[in-house]
Amino acid sequence: MIVSTAPRRRRAHWLRAALATATLATALTGTAGAAGPGGTARTAGAAGAPPVQAAGEFWVNPDTPAARQAATWRESGRTSDALFVERIARRAQAEWLHKENPGDLVRARVDEAAAAGRTPVLVAYFVPHRDCGDYSAGGARDADRYRAWIDAFATGLGTRPAYVIVEPDAVAQQIAGCQAADASERYGLLAHAVARLKQQPGAKVYLDAGNASWIPDEGRLVEPLRLAGIARADGFALNVSNYRTTAESTEYGHRLARALGGGKHFVVDTSRNGNGAYTGGDKPWCNPPGRALGTPPTTRTGDPAVDAYLWVKRPGESDGTCRGGPAAGTWWPEYALGLAHRARNT
Repeated sequence: MIVSTAPRRRRAHWLRAALATATLATALTGTAGAAGPGGTARTAGAAGAPPVQAAGEFWVNPDTPAARQAATWRESGRTSDALFVERIARRAQAEWLHKENPGDLVRARVDEAAAAGRTPVLVAYFVPHRDCGDYSAGGARDADRYRAWIDAFATGLGTRPAYVIVEPDAVAQQIAGCQAADASERYGLLAHAVARLKQQPGAKVYLDAGNASWIPDEGRLVEPLRLAGIARADGFALNVSNYRTTAESTEYGHRLARALGGGKHFVVDTSRNGNGAYTGGDKPWCNPPGRALGTPPTTRTGDPAVDAYLWVKRPGESDGTCRGGPAAGTWWPEYALGLAHRARNT
């Protein structure tokens, strides 16, 4: 699992570039503006500027690595590349909370989003033994520290609306084998996280359930998800930071919902699944070549059980030090450009 680790920077450079550029071409807008899986109804603003979004949809942070890259390339004369990277910059992407003291950043994000009349997508990613020591190792030092962290996260939400994805990989990884983590403790902590976050009236909470290829027998997820608090969650999340197609993820999601007894909804990470999964070598989840941006974030999925397509993983940020990539969560301009070049519906 990768995290989004780029720090916030000053916005002056970004804003100068936004004010200096013309309106984005309709050709670049693609299918955005159509309802349903093709994208959210939007109108483009000045090139490099945040988009004007349909009411009720997701908040676009104007100060992402993609936005800064587009501004830099535009100023240096790489106009075509800037336009492609703006395919990422103008879309709503999740904010990953993965460090100590999350409350202030959570509060800032929900306040900024509310001021724009939009909803932010946040990821709680701090469970002890996170990623089982792999590329995104880290997390809380112990169970007590994690409970306090979740409390700070929830307090930061206040009454503002937000979609919250709870602990990508934690359940599926435990099933697949994470000897560093005690299963009973981990599931208990996840259940605590779901219950605490659901105390906030504006929070829609989705417990991560891996992806369609990780635990192919969805029945194996049922008891772990129950122990981890799925009954109190709004639903589960699929395909976070992975590349399985939307169709495959949706079919798997329906099977899992039925196995859980029916009635549970889910969200799908479509950030990089435009060309589906890579099948050409080792670690197909880690910076695979030839991938593409997927369906833009929207709640208009055409499926009553699918609450949203989201860009949970921030496109262009590395999965880890594989295939020449930088550290997990680090912005990788060349990879981002490839994802955008190959996109068909952004």
